[in-house]
Amino acid sequence: MISIDPSKNTERENYKFLIGSIIPRPIAFVTSLSKQGVLNGAPFSYFNIVSANPPLISLAIQRSGGRQKDTARNIIDLKEFVVHIVDEHNVELINKTAASLPPDQSEIELAQLTPVKSVKVSTPGVKEAKIRMECRLEHSLEVGVEDSPGCDFIIGRIVQYHIESDLYESGRIDPKGLAAVSRLAGNNYAKIGEIFEIERPQ
Repeated sequence: MISIDPSKNTERENYKFLIGSIIPRPIAFVTSLSKQGVLNGAPFSYFNIVSANPPLISLAIQRSGGRQKDTARNIIDLKEFVVHIVDEHNVELINKTAASLPPDQSEIELAQLTPVKSVKVSTPGVKEAKIRMECRLEHSLEVGVEDSPGCDFIIGRIVQYHIESDLYESGRIDPKGLAAVSRLAGNNYAKIGEIFEIERPQ
C-alpha cells in the first residue's frame, strides 16, 4: 500500500487523488441569479445532504485562481438558489453549462434549458430536471488559506421540493425512474447500475 502526505502534494495532485477516490459523487445543477438579473447555471459534484431536520444540503464551490465563481457570489448576494438532480436525460445539456462564461452571459440560454418559476424564491429553476429543490442560504464559509480561500462552502435550507409525479409514491422516490448520474474522475460519469439490499443490524 502507498502512503501519501497531502501537504507534500500540489493542489492538482490532491484534486486528482480525491476525485478518483471519492466516487461516485452526486451532481447538483445549481441555478442562481446575479444582482443584474442574469440567470446562472452550473454543475457541482462536491454536493450532499447535511440534515433532514431541518432539510439542509451542502455545496463546496471551488475557486479558480482565488477568484469566487459566479454561483457562489450570486448565492451569497441574493441568499437563495435552486438545486436540480442531474439524470441520464439532462446530463448532456447540463454539461454544456460547465463552460466558462462572463457573468453577464447565461449558461441556461447557452444550453437551451427552459427556465421555470419557483414558488418560494425568486430564482427560476429549469424544466428539464425531474427533481429540483428551492433553497435559501443558511450558512456560507470561506475555506482554505486565510489570505487566499480556495473554496466557498455553502449550506442551503430547502424550502420547496418539485418532483415528477410518476417518481413519487408513498413518500419514496423511484431510483430507477430518476436515473440520476454521478461524477467520477476526468470526463467520466456513472449510472445507478445494479441495486442491492443489505439489512442493517438491530
